Amino acid sequence: MNYRHAFHAGNHGDVLKHVALLGLCEALVRKPAPVFALDTHAGRGLYALDAEAARRTGEAAGGVERLLSHQGLEPLVERYLVAVTACRQAHGALAYPGSPWLLAHALRAQDRIACCELQPDEAAALKANLRDEPRVAVHQRDGYAAIAALLPPTVDGQRFSRGLVLVDPPYEAQLGEFETARDALRTGLERWPQACYALWYPIKQRRQLQPFYRRAATLEAKSALRIELLVRADDSPLRMNGSGLLILNAPYQFERTLAPALAQLATLLAEPGAPAPRLDWLKPPA
Repeated sequence: MNYRHAFHAGNHGDVLKHVALLGLCEALVRKPAPVFALDTHAGRGLYALDAEAARRTGEAAGGVERLLSHQGLEPLVERYLVAVTACRQAHGALAYPGSPWLLAHALRAQDRIACCELQPDEAAALKANLRDEPRVAVHQRDGYAAIAALLPPTVDGQRFSRGLVLVDPPYEAQLGEFETARDALRTGLERWPQACYALWYPIKQRRQLQPFYRRAATLEAKSALRIELLVRADDSPLRMNGSGLLILNAPYQFERTLAPALAQLATLLAEPGAPAPRLDWLKPPA
């Protein structure tokens, strides 16, 4: 596997994913019971946008960097930029937080986090970047297998009834990865049915996703919410034209909280003529 997220850190896909992730965390911590979060494809957790990989693609310029100069942002977008600013205050002016860093800073002292990364150098960097976070366990292992191995979660004898599973695969073999990810979600729901599951996916040609949508709607979840942000026309298979999130068992009224943030991201990040963002139910809550 050759994928390195450092080339794509802070791009429009990261912005959507991380705005939604922080919104999910915010919803989960409203209740006092402890939360367990599993990040199945964690990467290194912290990136430098002035590093060679990020400079080579320049993708952050169309993502996080475009937002930083704006005022009057929606609460979830503002929450995201507050987190980015906190990361930069701790790690440098061009640092960018990956999902493990965001989870560690959005969840509470009583919560626990497990982060999985298969590539040895990325896993080592993740351990180093989170070495001061005792609530976070880093596993060098396949993230899909971890869903079966680590759920339902028990940490130091404590069982967790509430939590979040973030699945953010590399999609190197794009269409095949959708099937693998869907099967992993099915396994997770069988083992820990009450958790919230968030699957991020890239969009090149959206019509190719129709089989994925149909099969996602059949998963044994209480609900399935589709969130998509397109920054350009979705008619080219050669580049990522947008991205989406499939949220299973979304927190109550999460879609209402996210809707104004999603609309604002489309206004600020999308090119003229891009399709409208999408926020709808593949499987409505009962």
